[in-house]
Amino acid sequence: MIGGLWNGFSGINTFEKAISTESNNSTNTNTPGYKASDIRFEDLMYKGDGRGTGTQIETVFKRFEQGDIKPTGHAYDVGIEGKGYFMLTEPSSNERFYTRAGNFQMGADGLLQTPDGLHVQGLTPPPATVISSDPTITQISSIHTTFIASENIANENFLQTVNSRVSDYTKSAKDSGVSGDGYKSASSKINDIEALVSDYKDKLSLYKTTSTETASESKKQITSLDFSSYISELDNKNDFIKININNQEVRQQFDTDVDTTMRLFADKISKIQGMKGTVDTTVGKVTVESLVPAKEISIYDAAVNDKAAAINQVQNQSLGTGYGVVLSSRQALQDAIELADAKFIDITSTISLANQASLQVNNINMKLADLNISEYTFGEVSIEEGILYLADGDNKFLVGKLQTAFFRNEQGLDPQGNNLFKDTLPAGDPQFAGNINTLHSKSLEVSNTDNGESLTNLLVYQKAFEANSKSITTSDELLKIAINLRK
Repeated sequence: MIGGLWNGFSGINTFEKAISTESNNSTNTNTPGYKASDIRFEDLMYKGDGRGTGTQIETVFKRFEQGDIKPTGHAYDVGIEGKGYFMLTEPSSNERFYTRAGNFQMGADGLLQTPDGLHVQGLTPPPATVISSDPTITQISSIHTTFIASENIANENFLQTVNSRVSDYTKSAKDSGVSGDGYKSASSKINDIEALVSDYKDKLSLYKTTSTETASESKKQITSLDFSSYISELDNKNDFIKININNQEVRQQFDTDVDTTMRLFADKISKIQGMKGTVDTTVGKVTVESLVPAKEISIYDAAVNDKAAAINQVQNQSLGTGYGVVLSSRQALQDAIELADAKFIDITSTISLANQASLQVNNINMKLADLNISEYTFGEVSIEEGILYLADGDNKFLVGKLQTAFFRNEQGLDPQGNNLFKDTLPAGDPQFAGNINTLHSKSLEVSNTDNGESLTNLLVYQKAFEANSKSITTSDELLKIAINLRK
């Protein structure tokens, strides 16, 4: 009878804990990334006659099965599908924690963090590479009013964004230069810039597909037109000099004298979009240069009156490879913009992926001003496959990449509450998980609690609790009867 009391007590104690464990699962049905707990029981020591002495909890363990991915529409939310945990650090102690809950936010200090203030860890770019017309201006400012280009590049070695903006060249452009030596009107400068902007965007798109190639720069086509044999025939208003460029005839009638006629002829070539004409009047030669790198120019029918002149290629165009095509196109664009008295800025941010498996991570800054990218502090955040971007208008800047880690023995992780786990010796060392999961933007992994199973277990544990309570009261009544019999 005394044994029955102890058995019943052990059952009440055990199933009270079981009810508490299962109710904890139920209350965390809507907790992001929550992993349900399972409880296992074991019987206690047996006496020599085969009678057991009750029950106790053998173990409580987490079920690490995948929870559903639920879209939330919130820009900072990220859900993990597959193995792995987000990496966090506690700001004051730098203690490391892990979580499946991706409901992040930007803290007051500009760093990506959890609602509890733990810093989210990831890869971050070093200071951006800045090319600026004004060395004193190293970030996008109020003068850079015109969008030029924005491109994302990704391969197995690195992630990169290239962003360009300029001041309003349509207002700053003025006629300038010397007649016959690349003279450009304001409208010609604007037309040249538009051609070079288009080329730069095309070259950035090409670079996306060739970013692993060794860089070699593009070359511009340069053509020499030799009129020296017939230049003396330019002596009256009926004479002319001509050339056909891309099916567009450029013709200059005799004007005043040979030198003036040749210079005006070169100026007309310079009016063609993306072209520059210069003349050496001492030898009667005109040079036609394409301002757009790697662009092939069709040039034919060079003549003075009906006398054909020689056309010689000084430099053939070539495309180049890899990042070289971007460098060449960008330099040509920058030169044209500065010729129009405008300010150019180009910002390149790069994250190396070479050592990401080592899980060397940092805090992720979410303020453009703190990153020295823009004088405007806040940008519009977007997270794409775990890669973090901040947009300033049409420009989108790379600011970080979330890193995830997995453990060989997840059961060895130590639950801390607040959706957090700590690694332990039994869990093993954290391993790079980026290749075994998918990160979903604007989504969260929901709890893997099965409400139907939880309700069933609660009913079972309740009945077991009641049964053990009954065994105590029964044993107590029998003990009272036995005591009364002895009286």
